[in-house]
Amino acid sequence: MAVTDKRATILVVDDEPGVRQSFYMVLKNEFEVLLAESGAEAIDIFSKNPVDLILLDIILPDTNGIELLEKLKEMDPNTEVIMITAVKEVQTAVRAIKLGAYEYIIKPFIVEEVITVIYRALEKYSLVKEIAYLKTELKRHQPFEKMVGKNKKMKKVFELISTISQSNGTVLIQGESGTGKELVARAIHSRSPRKNQPFVVINCSAMPSTIMESEIFGHNKGAFTGAVNTVMGKLEIAHKGTAFIDDIDSLDLRMQGKLLRVIQEKEFERLGSTKVIKIDVRFIAASNKNLEELIKKNTFREDLFYRLNVFPVKLPPLRERRSDIPLLLNHFLEVYSKGDEESAKSFSEDSIRALMGYNWPGNVRELENLVQRLSTLVKKPVIQLKDTPVLTLAKPDIKNMALKKATRTFEKQYIYSVLESVGGNRGKAAKILGIHRNTLAAKVDDPI
Repeated sequence: MAVTDKRATILVVDDEPGVRQSFYMVLKNEFEVLLAESGAEAIDIFSKNPVDLILLDIILPDTNGIELLEKLKEMDPNTEVIMITAVKEVQTAVRAIKLGAYEYIIKPFIVEEVITVIYRALEKYSLVKEIAYLKTELKRHQPFEKMVGKNKKMKKVFELISTISQSNGTVLIQGESGTGKELVARAIHSRSPRKNQPFVVINCSAMPSTIMESEIFGHNKGAFTGAVNTVMGKLEIAHKGTAFIDDIDSLDLRMQGKLLRVIQEKEFERLGSTKVIKIDVRFIAASNKNLEELIKKNTFREDLFYRLNVFPVKLPPLRERRSDIPLLLNHFLEVYSKGDEESAKSFSEDSIRALMGYNWPGNVRELENLVQRLSTLVKKPVIQLKDTPVLTLAKPDIKNMALKKATRTFEKQYIYSVLESVGGNRGKAAKILGIHRNTLAAKVDDPI
């Protein structure tokens, strides 16, 4: 997020026309330049425009520069301010720095030196945003980086990703839980012109509605009880990048309306602030529910649905692309056994056939969790069918089994469930089951 990624906007506040014009001529080729001759005009411009840096004169016709600095920092503490004055007063300079000014420059000044200070200040502003973004990313875990699949339905998804990634249009990804909606969103972002900018995840189902608005739009200090600092919202962090709104169906109608306005107008205000923050963000939303049905029930806004559904992406459940299951099994086994020489390196043919016959209600996420468990529990080269916890597979039809076989099948299901609950520790499992460890081993290894 270097300052050169976009033309930064600089607001010059000075009552002398010559000074304003001089700054404009010097800065116009590298930056967007806004001019104000008074404190009132500066406040008005700042409240209506995205500003990255302010060059602020100490003496203004309608206010003191220090007082104006306080007001500007209240509106947005992240915007950097460089104070400019013709009078060298140590106390004023110290107060300005304490109030958040980046630098204090005395007139007359050398243009090249001022430009250097401007670039340093903008670099700091950029780093503040980048740190806020990285903090959100550090909280997230990415289980794998590549999308895996050769099934025809997945090939169509891959082709669609390549096509729509170059556009700025909104995307709506729909599919069951665990089908990889966030992975698709990241793939679209990573292939887009925005790939070097933030990809910010807004998980609507993970946030209580009481803090949702603050998380998305941010808030100013004192906006509500407990707001001890001004905090950037996730949309502001996503500026120039992509905002992925997961489980968008979890938003209540009021928040849906607010989000619709942001998507349409590309602007919003933080909680407790009247300053308009303009953003350039691509929106990708996802849901595991049928939004058309929610519209009929009046729990999802129709206008928001059509605003999001410019590029619809439908993800098939794993049961509709069973041919990809062997690929996914081997992929996740490689991921989770990496660095562990004792972990299994492959699945046997009969175990793969059995896993391909399962319906996978949790889709790829369920399969991944299974492989992660097996890579920990199985300490031999090949995972056999008997190693696979039966409870993770479709329950066998025991109504036509002989009593002895049905009993053994149920017993083995129960044993595997206990083993899973204790992380594969056979000693603990045997104690819970009330049998000797050797007896447990024999029952686990005994084919049904």
